[in-house]
Order: sequence, then C-alpha cells, then structure tokens
Amino acid sequence: MSTSPRRTALDALHRSLGATMTDFAGWDMPLRYGSERDEHTAVRTRAGLFDLSHMGEITVTGAQAADLLDHALVGNIGGVGTGRARYTMICREDGGILDDLIVYRLQEQEYMVVANASNAQVVLDALTERAAGFDAEVRDDRDAYALIAVQGPESPGVLKSLTDADLDGLKYYAGLPGTVAGVPALIARTGYTGEDGFELFVAPEHAEQLWRALTEAGEGVGLIPCGLSCRDTLRLEAGMPLYGHELTTALTPFDAGLGRVVKFEKTGDFVGRAALEEAAARAETAPPRKLVGLVAEGRRVPRAGMAVVAGGRVVGEVTSGAPSPTLGKPIAMAYVDAEHAAPGTPGVGVDIRGTHEPYEVVALPFYKRRK
Repeated sequence: MSTSPRRTALDALHRSLGATMTDFAGWDMPLRYGSERDEHTAVRTRAGLFDLSHMGEITVTGAQAADLLDHALVGNIGGVGTGRARYTMICREDGGILDDLIVYRLQEQEYMVVANASNAQVVLDALTERAAGFDAEVRDDRDAYALIAVQGPESPGVLKSLTDADLDGLKYYAGLPGTVAGVPALIARTGYTGEDGFELFVAPEHAEQLWRALTEAGEGVGLIPCGLSCRDTLRLEAGMPLYGHELTTALTPFDAGLGRVVKFEKTGDFVGRAALEEAAARAETAPPRKLVGLVAEGRRVPRAGMAVVAGGRVVGEVTSGAPSPTLGKPIAMAYVDAEHAAPGTPGVGVDIRGTHEPYEVVALPFYKRRK
C-alpha cells in the first residue's frame, strides 16, 4: 500500500517559492529553492532559513521522566539543567545505535526528545516500551510542532529584531520559551550546519507567520530560504554525523568515535550498558575503524558505499561524500582501518567505478567557524 508523503505546515509556501520538493523519510520536503551552492554560501556567510518540521518531537513528562530517560538513553539526562539541551543517543541492547537525539529539559519534569525524521517512530516505540515501570508519560508530539531554523553568522541579528528574549544569554545547546514575531516559540541555540543559529519550535498554525517575518527581517542581510541539499553539505563540512550514513544499528557509539556521549558513571542500569562496556574495552585494545575526512585531489565526487583503498586493498568505506562549496573540492567522511586513519597517510584513494582516485586523509571537521 503506498501512502502519500506527509506535508509540513509550510508546504504551500515552499511551492510558491519554486522549491524543488523531494520525498524524505516519508515527508515532502524542499530539496532546494535555487542553487544549492548559493544556499550553502548564504548560511556560511550570511543567513539561511530552513523548514525542519519533519523532525520527530517526543515529550516525556512525570515524576520519573529523568529516570526513564537515563534508563532509555546512553547520556546523563538527569544532569541536564532546566533550559539546557544535550546531544545523546538511544541504543539497542547490543549497543547498536537506533538514533542520535537532542534532548531539551523544558521544565523540572518535562523533556522534549527530538529524533531524526526517519527514526521518529522507532524512537517513540522504544521510549514507550522502556517506560514500563516508570512514573512517566511518553507522548508523540510530532504533530504539535513546526520547526524552523535560522542559521548563519547573521542569524542572531535577524532573530533579535523579532524577539525580546535574551539571545545574548542563550548559550549553545540551550533553549528558552519566548515570543518571536508575536508567535510563542521554544527558542533553541542549536543547529546542524556548523554555524551559529537557532531552531524555533512553534505550533504548526503559526509557522507561516514566523517564516514570513524571518524572511522580511533577513532581507537586508541576505537571508535566503534553504533546502535539505545544502543542509547536507553544511553538516558534512562540519563533520557532523548523519543517521543511516555515519551512524547505524551495526555501529556502537564507540565505533563511531562518539563514545564520549555514553555516560557509564550515571547511576542505575541503562539499555545497552553491558554491550557498550565491552565496546569501550575493545576500542581501547583494538581500535575500530576510525571516522576520518577525505579531500579529493581531483574532481570526482565520492559517494556513500564506495571503497577506500590503499596498497591495492580495501581499507575502509565512504559514508558521505559531496562537492564542498567552502573548500572548492570533493570531500567525504569514511570509516578506515586505524593504520590508515592518521592525517596525511600516504597512498589512500577511493575506488570510483574502478579507478582509484587519490585522496588526502584529514582530521574532522573540514570546516570550523571562527568564534
């Protein structure tokens, strides 16, 4: 049975702006409005506006909400202060990554878990199942929010013109309730672009009003609407993992080089603890393949699944690849054997349709903004 993709509250507006739409995780989403390169450059140098309403919001409330999340996720969620957010993961019993998440503590007994669109149902099901025995409620709030992001160096100024919320006092990975352009919003200083920026959670019926106000406020500084295509090149340059590429159920956080998100010191058991303790010990003695950056010497673009080669044998696999507008060369993230993971390792290439194209191994990220 084929179901038609879901549409965000901004769907008609995207179409009126001439967006090229694509099916992404069961949603009709804007891929680009004009040139992907122009959209990418706008976010790096000025500001870009994104509709991220496909992300999955799950609210967890109750006296034991923190205890439930500490049990269900690998991070120390009880230690997150009210008004702050944390990047974490939800794993299977065998340590495989089900999704990477951002958890916001909205109030003492209220959290919002934001899952990737493709995994929202999986995460909802897992949290609901893991809530058994806890005095806490897990609520599917995917339809309760539209999510609009304004990202880029000009984004604080754009947003300041529309709110009296204390943006200067809002740290990275923090969120506060406020009013933006007359619309009640959760204002979070988070993003997936490698730039400063904000994500605004609002009721769907307010999304268009907010989008238009942000567009108008950003006109003078060159803000433009941006699609999923440039979001991918922005996060790739910033070395940020994408679920289904750098993160999968076949990998533990330690395999992905993100063991730091696993907090063994927290009290109580959590799902996957035993398997993750083994993975951590393995990573100490026999380092797994390491996630590295690759920069092309030529013009051919590497794609996910292509083999990384050295000395006539396969030493790794590309997980994401694209032309980098900022570097002006094709780049990729790849898992490679530890002995070929050091920056500058000679003789590393990517097998692109039978030809071994030379690549330079570099440390991630490819791009870091100047603070």
